[in-house]
Amino acid sequence: MKFIKSLYLNNFFFYVLLGIIALFICAFIFPNLYNAVWFIVLVLFTFLGLDILLLYLARTGIEAERIAPEKLSNGDLNAINIQIKNHYTFPILVKIIDEIPFQFQIRDFKLVKKLKASEEKEFGYELRPTERGEYHFGYLNVYVSSPLRLISRRFSFAKDQMVPTYPSYIQLRKYDLLAFSNNLYQYGIKKIRRIGHTMEFEQIKEYVQGDDLRTLNWKATAKKNALMVNQFQDEKSQSVYLAIDKGRVMQMPFDGLSLLDYAINSTLVLANVILKKQDKAGIFAFSKKVENRVFAERRGSQMQKILETLYNIKTDFFESDYSRLYVDIKKNINQRSLIILYTNFETMDGLNRQLPYLKGIAKSHLLVVVFFQNTELNAIINKKTDTIQEVYDKVIAEKFMFEKRLIANELKKYGIHSVLTQPENLTLDAINKYLEIKARGIL
Repeated sequence: MKFIKSLYLNNFFFYVLLGIIALFICAFIFPNLYNAVWFIVLVLFTFLGLDILLLYLARTGIEAERIAPEKLSNGDLNAINIQIKNHYTFPILVKIIDEIPFQFQIRDFKLVKKLKASEEKEFGYELRPTERGEYHFGYLNVYVSSPLRLISRRFSFAKDQMVPTYPSYIQLRKYDLLAFSNNLYQYGIKKIRRIGHTMEFEQIKEYVQGDDLRTLNWKATAKKNALMVNQFQDEKSQSVYLAIDKGRVMQMPFDGLSLLDYAINSTLVLANVILKKQDKAGIFAFSKKVENRVFAERRGSQMQKILETLYNIKTDFFESDYSRLYVDIKKNINQRSLIILYTNFETMDGLNRQLPYLKGIAKSHLLVVVFFQNTELNAIINKKTDTIQEVYDKVIAEKFMFEKRLIANELKKYGIHSVLTQPENLTLDAINKYLEIKARGIL
């Protein structure tokens, strides 16, 4: 039974069979062909038996292994490798069909490769998950054909391999060095001009070109008979909380990911930058209630704690309760902190409903509201209009885009900082804003 289940007839066998049927039809017209056709049938089945012997005499014809990362990175391309070793003493053709997790909805996956006798090879493909959670791989099916190509023998490996998908740790590695660099041009991050000197004094050093002349220390200059300047460093151990709205407004998709997942990926990267800048990073999420809380600390295990918490954020996309958010912050965050709130407002009416609570938070803390541009509207705005309906659509799209800018101006009136960004630029813009606040010393 096991033998029958693993045996598959190849297309080449059926092509030969169709040719034989055509020859039998011709034999009605040319009777002399009849015996020759039966000889071809005998040859075909002789080769079929030989092909079966070639593939099944070896108990372990091949070995195969799926090499997946310990965890997948959400929203990024993740490499999956397949390693195959040929134990046959002749070259083989392999067709690899991997049972990919159902979340990807890939139903036509196939790799076809050739292996020489006793050769070992590694093949690869990439997967881009768009939601967090557990991803279960099924069997790794490898169909092996001998040089005769009449049949295939199926080998199955690596059943039920589970790989969790975490927030984008690939982005985390990509931006890891940003915390140590003052020249951040390589990733498009702008250089921030320092305003004022609310940083901690570090040392007196000799003046070099580019130092701020306002930091000249005249007493030390007179003593040394050389220009000396005071050197400052950023204030450390300030509390920064990253608040994620996981309500209905964050359900909108962009390039396969929801706005919520973009916010989660950005939170992970920004928390790492905050900790590398010697500040204390904390997170929480809210919709009907405030949960998924990690208090702002600067411990060695803080990033792992944040990563696990972000991985476990789940939501039914309820309407967000900003009054509960305000009460929770008032109760649990006593020290003045920087609060970066990831949310989304589409209209001024939506903002005005929540504005009293945002103003209340901004009285005690430095509040930054991060919200999103609707990039789908750009296609409508930039499209050439030919009909009256298209003109109406374009005007409405421009109105919505203008309203986003009005929201940013309205927040600014009440001393609330804002970041209006496209989803793909969210991480860079959020890091920029944090570095700007650090440079200006306004916390």
